[in-house]
Amino acid sequence: MRRTELLLQRLDEIGKSLERKEGALLLLGVGSVGIETERLDDYSDLDFFVIVKPGYKDRFIDRLDWLEEVRPLAYAFKNSELGYKILFEDGIFGEYAVFEEEELADASYTEGRVVWKDPLYGNTGIAKPSNPIPSLKKDSLEHPLNEALTNLYVGLGRYARGERLSAMRFVQGYAIDRILSVLHLLEPEADYDPDPFGNERRLEKRFPRFADIVGDMLQGYDRVPESALRILEFIEGVYPVNRRLSDEIRRLAEPACR
Repeated sequence: MRRTELLLQRLDEIGKSLERKEGALLLLGVGSVGIETERLDDYSDLDFFVIVKPGYKDRFIDRLDWLEEVRPLAYAFKNSELGYKILFEDGIFGEYAVFEEEELADASYTEGRVVWKDPLYGNTGIAKPSNPIPSLKKDSLEHPLNEALTNLYVGLGRYARGERLSAMRFVQGYAIDRILSVLHLLEPEADYDPDPFGNERRLEKRFPRFADIVGDMLQGYDRVPESALRILEFIEGVYPVNRRLSDEIRRLAEPACR
């Protein structure tokens, strides 16, 4: 059986297991096992929500028999107060959260797919979130790109001080994140399943021009100054950078590149 088929089958099996457990109301597949099954591939995971009756949440979070009865677990890690990250013995990886219905009213999530529900439970509308997910995209270049420039400056100062890990995060992490938040303003975005929780997801398909050059901006732990100069050059090509600030960034970066 193909892995994509196995993922969907595993989710169906979890639904059948929940059907046998008191207190379970609904199993909601989200992400690529939700309404976006066309994205499923050999590297996809199981992401799902379990909706339970009031008073039953701890039972489904702390006792994993409803999963073990489907397939033995090789690994389970309680990564939040709401659920676990899990690895089945056959290599299927998943993450789940357990909610009482009223708790989802304040949650932000993408629309899901009802995999199983108690026949007496009528609220299938719960698959559609009532709260919109805050956008990671910005509508102006000014704030994000100036933040990116100051990230370069601070990061290069830390590099000169010998704080290379912190420097790498400022330059190749924070500054790049700021650029990603406005990339849709700089390059036409291909319609390829953007992820509301991460601008970096599927970047190579969504922004192929930027994907071709971003490697020069991410040269690693020992080449932070070289990465900073490439990022600065990119920003200068799309935004009127303050001359004094760009000079200061180069003053810090260029000697370290020699």
